[in-house]
Amino acid sequence: MNTPADASGLVLDKVRLHLNGAPLVEIDCRIAPGDILTIMGESGSGKSSLLDFIAGFLRRDFQAAGRVFLNGRDLTDRPAQDRHIGLMFQSPLLFPHMSVLQNLMFAIPADVRKRSARRDLAEQTLEDVGLAGFGSRDPATLSGGQQTRVALMRNLLSEPKALLLDEPFSSLDKARRADIRALVFDAARRKGLPVLLVTHDEEDAETTGGGMVHRLETCRGSAPSRP
Repeated sequence: MNTPADASGLVLDKVRLHLNGAPLVEIDCRIAPGDILTIMGESGSGKSSLLDFIAGFLRRDFQAAGRVFLNGRDLTDRPAQDRHIGLMFQSPLLFPHMSVLQNLMFAIPADVRKRSARRDLAEQTLEDVGLAGFGSRDPATLSGGQQTRVALMRNLLSEPKALLLDEPFSSLDKARRADIRALVFDAARRKGLPVLLVTHDEEDAETTGGGMVHRLETCRGSAPSRP
């Protein structure tokens, strides 16, 4: 059996989170490239805190144990910007001083050097999510669902090695939710990305194509909400 240091995908090796001395999350698993693990639980059960730990943003009032490996690389003590993990929150967090197209172009890796190529890639991405012609728009003029689509695609354009999704589909209407969910999951599989999805929605879990589901229990040391 592979050890965490030589296994592909995202490995959570005996990860334990505590808050104020109370146990919050315990998980020990491997998400293979192209696979999806869904984390389900009520508010305060530690779902978002687990994503923060994996991505390198966990607040100092939490106590953490265990290691995080990505394709054999130990990420546990690395800064967030060196982890190559795409993280999508419930809020789209688009750059307000950039147009929609500039938000997407910003995420494209530097090895795509020609500005025309970067623009073409960003415009094609907008077309893929039903937003052709929206490139010059101010993000603030988009609906919540439209902002979510742009933010999701910006994450994928950055070419992450793993994808963490914190209820990113919650602002979408039912029809668009199904389309964008399929688009993201299909893209992740094509790119061989391990995906960890946090959600309250059973339908999200059911549409992952047979992915694993891990349910968290709410405990006394429940995590405070993000500001």
